[in-house]
Amino acid sequence: MFQTPDEVLKYIKDENIELIDLKFIDTPGIWQHCTFYTDLIDASSFDEGVAFDGSSIRGWKAINESDMAMVPDPATAWIDPFYKDKTLSMICSIKEPRTGEWYNRDPRTIAAKAVEYVKTSGIGDNVFVGPEAEFFMFDDVRFDQKENEGYYHVDSVEGRWNTGKKEEGGNLGYKPRYKEGYFPVAPTDTAQDIRSEMLLTMGRCGVPIEKHHHEVATGGQMELGIKYQTLVNAADSLMTYKYCIKNVAKKYGKTVTFMPKPLFNDNGSGMHTHMSIWKEGNPLFWGDGYANLSKLALNFIGGLIKHAPSLLAITNPTTNSYKRLVPGFEAPVNLAYSQGNRSASIRIPLTGTNPKAKRLEFRCPDATCNPYLAFAAMVCAGLDGIKNELDPGEPLDVDIYDLSPEELSKIPSTPGSLEAALEALQKDHAFLTDGGVFTEDFIQSWINYKLDVEVNPMRLRPHPYEFALYYDC
Repeated sequence: MFQTPDEVLKYIKDENIELIDLKFIDTPGIWQHCTFYTDLIDASSFDEGVAFDGSSIRGWKAINESDMAMVPDPATAWIDPFYKDKTLSMICSIKEPRTGEWYNRDPRTIAAKAVEYVKTSGIGDNVFVGPEAEFFMFDDVRFDQKENEGYYHVDSVEGRWNTGKKEEGGNLGYKPRYKEGYFPVAPTDTAQDIRSEMLLTMGRCGVPIEKHHHEVATGGQMELGIKYQTLVNAADSLMTYKYCIKNVAKKYGKTVTFMPKPLFNDNGSGMHTHMSIWKEGNPLFWGDGYANLSKLALNFIGGLIKHAPSLLAITNPTTNSYKRLVPGFEAPVNLAYSQGNRSASIRIPLTGTNPKAKRLEFRCPDATCNPYLAFAAMVCAGLDGIKNELDPGEPLDVDIYDLSPEELSKIPSTPGSLEAALEALQKDHAFLTDGGVFTEDFIQSWINYKLDVEVNPMRLRPHPYEFALYYDC
């Protein structure tokens, strides 16, 4: 809609907009925001930024060095559909106000550095990314953790577990069976109108929209499709996607979660991520190799496979992520590539004879990730593969369930826990710091945060299933 600060400022004046909402992302991946009266936003705001206290943002500044500045990107401006008063929203990157340098722990800045690394390497001049974020929409969620109890409870009108429930007006029985929720029509699919509103709302917020549908799991698993974009724009759109979906759901008395595995014994939610590199308007992944891939694309895949154990500490950054990455639920647990096998971590989508559509699909990530960090890390892994001409090995085009234990043991798999992924990241992260995309400071801060705030606290707490296993021992 806009390209320059002058265009945005003119729009604010012409439309008599009094409130400007500036959004930015913290390290774990949650949007933060502050709303300013229009007098506080002028041409200098798009260069010097708008000051705020960074000491209260997770993983950022100490209290003695807390001054920071959020710099809005005029190309991200849209009218926020969820506020009563007309409010213009913009997404920001973060600067150090005293030096004017971009903040090295700002995820959006890191994503921009990844694109710059592609350019300075001479390999390409643009990266296109297409994320497919799945989610669950529930009617009720309750959870708590105390010294003497810990529990969670989620419920959905679509939950197969509710076929015997007495419901107001009668139970009509239209509940998707476990693992059979993909593409049913109404009345089994109860969320058509809500998803339509979600999709159209995203479109009005500048997200290039494609489609929406029900997903595999019972209990309200959904997906909305957005078109591929350049890397930073794709991450911006994913954050807008999550914001719109959650707020539209709330309007209908529903709640949305992007947790990869909120339900036991049914498919989890992933974020299959499509990626390709271009140079001078030409796609670089098309070639005469396997599945019409170029040698460059195969080397990119080689980099993803080599670095996947450490890469997943960023693309799958929660303890819950690894409850999805288990065999038997179409989970991409095998570190291999294939043009059809959905248990492979990298799939080559069917694109016909169109070179511009040739891409790879990294199937491991989930939407609990910080998309700026995840996309940047994927690029770094792939570039390392290209620079070192890493061979990805043979494709995995067989049914893994027909393989013998001996054959299966030869296929590397994803880490079994966040702790294992973080251990891999500690040992293998030079590919992230090459080109100055990630800093050593950021990597160590990320590992320490995940261990201190997530892994170690989880270790300390009894699990409800432990009572079923061990109470009477």
